[in-house]
Amino acid sequence: MNLQWRKSTHSGGVSDEHCVEIGRLSLVAGGVAVRDSKDPDGGHLTLTVSQFGALLDEIKRTTCNA
Repeated sequence: MNLQWRKSTHSGGVSDEHCVEIGRLSLVAGGVAVRDSKDPDGGHLTLTVSQFGALLDEIKRTTCNA
């Protein structure tokens, strides 16, 4: 699977422990791949568009209330 990865704009520099990249899966398969940008060979999580949206909603909910 050849994905074009994009690093989150919230990821900091080299010492940032919260580095995330996303890649859009093919239009046929649909969905989003998520990986740790510090460990690009460590695999990735594959989510449907609705699962990815739910993940973002949960992140926003928990980080905004922290």
